[in-house]
Amino acid sequence: MSTPGSATELDQLILPAIPPVHLRSGQIAALQVIDRLQRGSSIVGRFETSGLAGFKVSAQGRPLRVLVSLSTDDRSVSGWYAGRTEPLGLQPRLVQVRSQGRLRQCVLLRGRRAHAQVAFDLTAEEIPDDGLICVEVLDITEGDGVCEDVRQAVSGHVMADGVAGLRLDKVVFEEPPAVDFDPDTLDGLRCEVCSLISAGGLANRNRQGTRVLRAGMFVVNPVLKDTFGSSGRLTLRLGTKAEPASLIPATWRRVNSEWRWMRHATRKLLGIAAPPVERVISIRDGDAGLPELRTDGNITELTLPSPTNSPYLVMMGQCLGAVPTLESAASGLASI
Repeated sequence: MSTPGSATELDQLILPAIPPVHLRSGQIAALQVIDRLQRGSSIVGRFETSGLAGFKVSAQGRPLRVLVSLSTDDRSVSGWYAGRTEPLGLQPRLVQVRSQGRLRQCVLLRGRRAHAQVAFDLTAEEIPDDGLICVEVLDITEGDGVCEDVRQAVSGHVMADGVAGLRLDKVVFEEPPAVDFDPDTLDGLRCEVCSLISAGGLANRNRQGTRVLRAGMFVVNPVLKDTFGSSGRLTLRLGTKAEPASLIPATWRRVNSEWRWMRHATRKLLGIAAPPVERVISIRDGDAGLPELRTDGNITELTLPSPTNSPYLVMMGQCLGAVPTLESAASGLASI
C-alpha cells in the first residue's frame, strides 16, 4: 500500500513539454487540464464556449514566450458539439486570451475562415513550480479585468458567445529571443501576422500589403519587450479605398465601379476622404481620451503610446462610399 502523497509503480509519469516545443494535438500528456475544450488529434482542440487549456511545461526557472494559434471554420457555431450546424453569423467575434489569471491580448475574428496568432511573455515568477501554464479564451463579455466601456461600445456589434466552436490549432512555448526589435515600418497585413493588430484574422498568413478594416473596429495589442513598437509610440497609418461594386447586373457593374472610384477620387482631392476614428478605449482602463490624429487627403495617422499592459480597441466611424484600411504601422511619431 502507498501512503498519501507517495508514488507507486501504478502512478502515471507525466512528461512535461520541454521548450522549445510546438503542441499541435490534444492527445498529449502535457495537456493536463481542459475546461469546455474538446481535445483534437490534428489540432489541440475546439472550444464549446469560453474555456481553458492547461499545459505542464518544464520552464526550469526561465521566462517563456507563448504563441497561440486560433481559427474558425464551418463548425465554429454555438452548440456544434451537440450537432447544431446553423450558419455563422455576420458579426465578428471579439475574444480575450488570458494566461495565469491575466489578460494578455484580444483577438477580433471575422468570417468563416479566419486565423489569428496571439503572442505574450510569461516571467519566471508567473510560472508555478509544477509548471502548469493555463491558456484561457473568453468572450469579451466574460471575466474580470475588462472595462464596462468596452462591453457597452461593442454591444450589438460583435457575436455573442464568440468562443463557440473556436479552434485551438497550436500552442508554442519557447524562450523569448534576446533582441527582436525591428525599427522598420510594418504593412497592415504583417501587423496582424505578428499579433500587434487584430482586425478580423488572416485567411492567408503569407499575404502582405494593406489590411481592409471591414469590422468597424480593430484591436492594438500589447507590445512585447524588444519587439516592433517597443520604442514607446506607435503611428498607425489609416487610409480608404473605393467600395467595390456590389452584386448588380453585369451590364451596370463596370459603370457602378467607375462611379464609385470617381466619387472617392473627388473626396480625396477635397481632403475629406480620410477615415474617421471615433474612440480609442483601453480594454482594461476604459476611454483613453481624445486620440492624437493627423489627416491629409485620404490618410489618417493615429498615434498611440505603445500598449504594454492592456490592448486598445479602436472604433472607426463610417466612410461614405469607401472602405477603411490599415496601410502600415511605424514606431515613432507621425510623419505626414
